[in-house]
Amino acid sequence: MPRTALRICPLCEATCGLTLTLEGSTVTGARGDRDDVFSRGFVCPKGAAFGALDADPDRLRTPLVRRGGRLREATWAEAYEAVATAIPALVRAYGAQSVGVVLGNPNTHTMAGALYPPLLLKTLGTRNLFTASTLDQMPKHVSSGLLFGDPFAIPVPDLDRTDFLLLIGANPVESNGSLCTAPDFPGRLKALRARGGTLVVVDPRRTRTARLADRHLAPRPGSDALLLAALAHTLLAERLAAPAELEGHLCGLGELAEALGSFTPEAVAPACDLTAAEIRTLARDLAAAPTAAVYGRIGSCTVEYGTLASWLVDVLNILTGNLDRPGGALFPLPAAGPRPRPAGPGKGFALGRWHSRVSGHPEAKAELPIAALAEEIETPGDGRIRALVAIAANPVLSAPDGRRLDAALAGLEFMVSVDPYLNETSRHAHVVLPPPPPSQSPHHDFAFNGFAIRNQARYTRRAVPLEAGLLDECEIHARLVLAVAGLHGAAVPDAAAAVDEPVILAALAKEAADPRSPLHGQDPARLAGLLTGESGPERRLDLMLRLGPYGDLFGASGRPAPAEGHADARPGGGGSEGAGAGPGEGLSLERLLAHPHGIDLGPLRPRLPGVLRTRSGRIELLPDPIAAELPRLRAALAERPAALVLVGRRHLRSNNSWLHNVPALTGGSNRCTLQVNPQDADRLGLTEGGRARVTAEGGSLEVPVEVTDTVRAGVVSLPHGWGHDREGVRLTVAAAEPGANVNQLLDGSRLDPLSGTAVLNGFPVALTPLP
Repeated sequence: MPRTALRICPLCEATCGLTLTLEGSTVTGARGDRDDVFSRGFVCPKGAAFGALDADPDRLRTPLVRRGGRLREATWAEAYEAVATAIPALVRAYGAQSVGVVLGNPNTHTMAGALYPPLLLKTLGTRNLFTASTLDQMPKHVSSGLLFGDPFAIPVPDLDRTDFLLLIGANPVESNGSLCTAPDFPGRLKALRARGGTLVVVDPRRTRTARLADRHLAPRPGSDALLLAALAHTLLAERLAAPAELEGHLCGLGELAEALGSFTPEAVAPACDLTAAEIRTLARDLAAAPTAAVYGRIGSCTVEYGTLASWLVDVLNILTGNLDRPGGALFPLPAAGPRPRPAGPGKGFALGRWHSRVSGHPEAKAELPIAALAEEIETPGDGRIRALVAIAANPVLSAPDGRRLDAALAGLEFMVSVDPYLNETSRHAHVVLPPPPPSQSPHHDFAFNGFAIRNQARYTRRAVPLEAGLLDECEIHARLVLAVAGLHGAAVPDAAAAVDEPVILAALAKEAADPRSPLHGQDPARLAGLLTGESGPERRLDLMLRLGPYGDLFGASGRPAPAEGHADARPGGGGSEGAGAGPGEGLSLERLLAHPHGIDLGPLRPRLPGVLRTRSGRIELLPDPIAAELPRLRAALAERPAALVLVGRRHLRSNNSWLHNVPALTGGSNRCTLQVNPQDADRLGLTEGGRARVTAEGGSLEVPVEVTDTVRAGVVSLPHGWGHDREGVRLTVAAAEPGANVNQLLDGSRLDPLSGTAVLNGFPVALTPLP
């Protein structure tokens, strides 16, 4: 008989609750969980295809080890023995920096990806960390670090209460949102307009999000920072800036006005290809709205001035008095995050604490630009990367110049990949460790709850028992941590206990030693004995919930202080289940398991000044690295724009390079075509359904043409994540329609200098029609 089970969807940042229909161990259907406290039954095509992804016949079911030049099936013991033999030997011979680590986007969507990579990096001792962040959101981390002192203090738009929403370079109707976790983003935008609010979208394409807007501005790609600077200038010059209660938490307001003095709407308008009147009107409307939020995403991040654009987004929220205000942009307070602390100066945020070996790129948030990975592998000398640990990563497709990286990976002395597929990157590995299908893994969103538009907590255990012969994903990671230290499964039969228990005891020892903690002076071992859970990861989740802002603190007397200095900001206040003595009080794993559809912890509430970690204890409006970068932006006002530039685009039924192997998510609008405006098509001799050669500094591609007025003149669009045409890849469906890898058009030299993020949008291209 069919049965049902709950599972939080791991396929995008919306984190919707699913109800799975199961026949035996097979997922036969997936629908939205109507009782989920956050998503309320919403599901997108990706979530509905959960069963097809889960049962994909191309998923690896056993480890692979390279023998005689070929990857062959092996036991788990053989796989970990190979890792435990190779990596420690390379570290002994060449030092810790001879090992690099690459973390892909899917890491953030798993419990294992949140809990174990920090332990892996600590064990290895390497600084050669490369992640998908420098292909995506690193500019936002850097700007938040510089403004607020904490790169994870990222305010999110209060979608359900705002009166005016300005979206820049964001297409959440198709992406489901990013750095803003919001199930049913389209429904929330429609609700905004239904209650009389205003939606303005700034995007060079008339996306599905733009079609919902009251106003759509289509500037020249890459001009986001100039447009935002002109908006901020107008607010200051016309005395429309009203920081209100924020003013006492600011430093640098006068210096900001001087630094933005030259970015008048008239000066900026030609570069943006907008009118000065359009810019002034937008600034005035933003200032006049009762509440407003400005939100920028990947289109404003993966450009030449991505960090400046990300900084200016929050500058606008600050100048209009909408930061840390209901209806504006607020800081989430996730259940498994740290407890609020008393307000006061912090350690601040620094860039460039070390640099990459070859080109000297500065680190940002302890990461190096992934665009530099190939040169770090192929360039001889001390510190050359000789071994690589790649976890849920496919940089051959996602990073610039995949051909160069492809060749570099082939020259590694050793590579281990944690991945369910043999894809364009993992095909180079000497060991592949496949995690189980998502139905066989538990789930809690450690990362995305930090960007959620409503505070809530949810946890789902595995919906299906672990298949014989597979390892739990957390166990895979725990064993990997031990293996890079020279140990393997035979020597340590309970890897989770060996890895997780020291983490638990260290966290409790820190609490017991902290005079400000309610657990000060208590016995860490006794407290550890009170934790519940069926596994090490569950015990760690229980620990984080108990120590977190809504936690039961093991029954210790004295609740933690309200959320950072506001009497009305009590954690849990205002929620349908989180208020008063509801289930949000005294949170623990047991309490969370008793609420399988989750616990609502209430709307976001003000958190300033306690969220600040700057050395001044205030919002630093004009940090030195930002001030030093503004002259480069000012010089862009005089630059002659390229005749034709390229931007990427999102598909509702895709997510980067992940989901092209699921038949239910292929076809239709999910196609790898070059979208061209009719004016450009006529000028260049391109026709609908014909083919064109696209050329840029990294090479050329031959792609099918789609003529459409949804992209503005002077701009073409090719989606990201395609190019499944390499030998040795086991992606049957994706290989049938491989598409073209747009990032091959780039050579990796175009970077946002402050964040090291690759410029993936707004770069010049040339088009040639093909027969």
